[in-house]
Amino acid sequence: MPLDRKPAPNDLSAFWMPFTANRQFKTAPRMLVAAQDMHYTAADGRQVLDGTAGLWCCNAGHGRPRITRAISEMAGTLDYAPSFQMGHPTAFELANRLVEIAPPEMEHVFYTNSGSEAVDTALKIALAYHRARGEGSRTRLIGRERGYHGVGFGGISVGGIVSNRRMFGTLLAGVDHLPHTHLPENRMTRGQPQHGAELADDLERIVALHGADTIAAVIVEPMAGSTGVLLPPKGYLERLREITRKHGILLIFDEVITGFGRLGSPFAAQHFGVVPDIMTCAKGLTNGVIPMGAVLTSGAIHDAFMQGPEHVIELFHGYTYSGNPISSAAGIATLETYIEDGLLTRAASLAGHWEKALHALADHPHVIDIRNMGLIGAIELAPIEGAPGKRAFDAFVRAFEAGILIRVTGDIIALSPPLTISEAQIDELMDTLGQVLKAG
Repeated sequence: MPLDRKPAPNDLSAFWMPFTANRQFKTAPRMLVAAQDMHYTAADGRQVLDGTAGLWCCNAGHGRPRITRAISEMAGTLDYAPSFQMGHPTAFELANRLVEIAPPEMEHVFYTNSGSEAVDTALKIALAYHRARGEGSRTRLIGRERGYHGVGFGGISVGGIVSNRRMFGTLLAGVDHLPHTHLPENRMTRGQPQHGAELADDLERIVALHGADTIAAVIVEPMAGSTGVLLPPKGYLERLREITRKHGILLIFDEVITGFGRLGSPFAAQHFGVVPDIMTCAKGLTNGVIPMGAVLTSGAIHDAFMQGPEHVIELFHGYTYSGNPISSAAGIATLETYIEDGLLTRAASLAGHWEKALHALADHPHVIDIRNMGLIGAIELAPIEGAPGKRAFDAFVRAFEAGILIRVTGDIIALSPPLTISEAQIDELMDTLGQVLKAG
């Protein structure tokens, strides 16, 4: 599409947009018509610096030719192949490559189509694993307050964002929640907070209440992203791993956001040096170009299912598009792009500059907290009395008009640019955001 063309649909009403203030948007649409490298092109031709990697997913930036070429070639060779009792080589190759960059304990890959599906799959695998081992009483799932695990019924049940839960009934039974890790004494933390490791000990209370023999799994984001970038206190994840292992409870890391270099390592499990039993990923798996998710499991979990007659299906679960050929090709090309450009670890070299530029906004109007790790940051704003979320939403609209894309949740501005960002572009992003905050 020529960049000077301005798409103008006659009617915006048919598309019920997700996680969007639909009436506000359709009154003053913010349309994107192209993307390349670090920028989107808006419908009016303006260049918009991507400060959010799309939705935490375009880690290698936009318009990467290797990924585009892989999708085109596979679409012309093998457009679709079933994964039920059949296979195609590309899905197996991608699984091998994922295992290569994951912690050594992660030996097997189950494909899904999104992070939400990956979470629900991980929960089902956890439940079925205990049943396969003769511990079918382990049916309880433990999430965390303010956790985000997608929008499936399993994900919102173990999730802890109130707005995502309140309208959908009783959800799954047998779910409990750990407290979140956001403490006031950690305000303006640079990197991992000092206070709060003891919050993991609340799992012992839950175990005492319900009995360890009823609990299947604990699921947490190593670093909670969608709720506003909540960082794990030093020692917290280690303590959680220790308690789950002691009681025979599976630990699931939701790495849909933290996977593929966001913190400066391929996965957050490696960044923190804590290995779970199951990991979920999506988003950066295909650089956001085409839907795909995955669940990585230990060999012990996989092998528990590989019993009985060989002709019998071991796990009655899967999706029409599990390991889709075109998605698999995109995943391989994405991993090759990450490795060729050093993007799985590049955030570590940029983290210092990112942190300094981000915290330079601490004295701006209404800023009450700033948090950062790797190439993720959050700026929390004081809410307008009687209108929670409006201050940050207004900043989001002004930022788009000023030529930068940011993300807001409540009154928190979240930033997670493509890992290809330069130091000069970090400065541009923060300088523009600073002007937006001052104007507010």
